[in-house]
Amino acid sequence: MFKSETKIRVRYAETDQMGYCYYGNYAQYFEVARVEALRSLGVTYKTMEENGIWLPVVDFSIKYLQPAYYDEELTILTNVVKEPTIRIFFTYETYNEKKEKINFGETSLVFLDKKLKKPVNCPNNLREKLKKYF
Repeated sequence: MFKSETKIRVRYAETDQMGYCYYGNYAQYFEVARVEALRSLGVTYKTMEENGIWLPVVDFSIKYLQPAYYDEELTILTNVVKEPTIRIFFTYETYNEKKEKINFGETSLVFLDKKLKKPVNCPNNLREKLKKYF
């Protein structure tokens, strides 16, 4: 399993009237963590798109355990849980500054041919970089 860690600080504009980080922000936080996880492998969304591959999210789920607050630094642990095929699966765990788990979630994304708008296999360069983790 491939593992990555990303830090994100909750901005004031991301909080609701109760002072909690608004629940909808976590989809964006997970995206940041996912992009940075791939970048740590030497693969970027930008390069994949330039090579004709899109990577849309097809499933997203999250379970909230407790809130995050303004100016709190969050740590998101991101995992690729199995070798990608036409889909790639990520899991996430978010921790607050006290190292308490505040939520966990999953996403699955499909590799899509930009021109044909049809699913394709994981690009070889990404598959090769992930191979050693499985």
